[in-house]
Amino acid sequence: MAALFFATTLTAPQANAQQRREREPNIIYAERRAQLVAQADGPIILWGFTGREEVSQAYVFAQEENFYYLTGHNEEGAGLIIFPAPKHDNALPTVGGPRSSAAPRVDASSGPREILFLPTKDPAKEKWNGVRMAPTDPDITTRTGFAIVKPFAEMRAEVEKLAKTFPAVYTILPYEKELGGYPHEKAVVDWLQVAAPQAKVKDIRQNIYALREIKSPGEIAFLQKAIELSLDAQLEAMKMMRPGIYEYQIAAKMVEVHAMGGSEAEGYAPIVGAGPNSVALHYDKLSRKIEDGDIVVLDVGAQYSGYSADITRTLPANGKFSARQREIYDIVLGAQNAAMATLKPGVDLCKKGGHHSAYNVSYDYINSHGKDLHGKSLGQYYIHGLGHDIGLDVHDPGEYCQPLQPGMVVTMEPGIYIPEENLGVRIEDDVLITPDGYKLLSERLPRDPEQIEKIMADAAKDRTTNKP
Repeated sequence: MAALFFATTLTAPQANAQQRREREPNIIYAERRAQLVAQADGPIILWGFTGREEVSQAYVFAQEENFYYLTGHNEEGAGLIIFPAPKHDNALPTVGGPRSSAAPRVDASSGPREILFLPTKDPAKEKWNGVRMAPTDPDITTRTGFAIVKPFAEMRAEVEKLAKTFPAVYTILPYEKELGGYPHEKAVVDWLQVAAPQAKVKDIRQNIYALREIKSPGEIAFLQKAIELSLDAQLEAMKMMRPGIYEYQIAAKMVEVHAMGGSEAEGYAPIVGAGPNSVALHYDKLSRKIEDGDIVVLDVGAQYSGYSADITRTLPANGKFSARQREIYDIVLGAQNAAMATLKPGVDLCKKGGHHSAYNVSYDYINSHGKDLHGKSLGQYYIHGLGHDIGLDVHDPGEYCQPLQPGMVVTMEPGIYIPEENLGVRIEDDVLITPDGYKLLSERLPRDPEQIEKIMADAAKDRTTNKP
């Protein structure tokens, strides 16, 4: 999915097809909470509200990403209080202080006290929506990983008591309205200002973001599963692609492959843009009949257990790149290879970066290879960034100008979009940053144009001989 121009913002979740398939062990979420609260000098108070299941017939609840990252809890109406750990000389920096990847890990077993708040049992509602976890369930501590689970209605009284002890409390402060953000963020702040009017409300967002940037082994496994399903879908699209079918038919096949393989949803609305639609970065109407001679951009990624892949390939509709399409494709592929060759810890994706910028490498390659119809360099048609973090969000938290670190998973997606020629090409892959370089997680999916043409030619041959 084409890289954004600015830092990631959170937006209200789309309706998901099903609940997440798997989650990490409770101890992983506990360690994250312990690491987070060690950076604060007051309690952290969060809600898990992002909507209600009754909003529409198509809506399936999906937990707010930061709350899920810290709890693994994916049911509506939850709340969380994490109490600050006792101060020690070797404590981690407080909120707003410097962030260090070398900060010591916190042992969750001896970490801070914490309370999970859940809605009480509602048998009438469960007749419609199924059984939900409740604080009175006999195995609730084992299932959630929290030693203390209380009814959500008791959360306000707990906050009122805390405000008498701590001059400040932490939550996720809302972004400015024009930048989006979950609608409940302001509601939480308003609620805190009523429950604890004397306490200063501080922001913990960036500290959670810093943790989310470095993926755990479990997160990498979920991402790899999402990527593998996305690669399967792209291969099926290559075999199915031909003039005369519609963009929506290609998207439908890819979504089917995802779902049959265990994906609970798409990471974002599928993008299948043919001909003039290939130059629209986030085109999602899917209404064009694909014509002979079209170039087709397929930017479609599966979600698995909440983690989203982000994969793009560009195909010739008739199975054979024209000379001009091949020229532009080769330039984009060359730019991607040049940028990936630089990837290692310390490199960044900054558009205004210096010699450590992988984006600059990709831009310089595009701008020094090929021309438009007027003899001008192609850099002007590279209109987005090189890549972005992926994870619980397809545009996961991560600053483009921050040096890459081991454990980050980012996209590599240079592109050229020439409206005058109805010619857009984007090639996007997902990579894991390793201590000495990178690992291409989507390596199984061909990028070489001749391999792509061969797959498409073999599929066309099978169709003519009635092979399945």
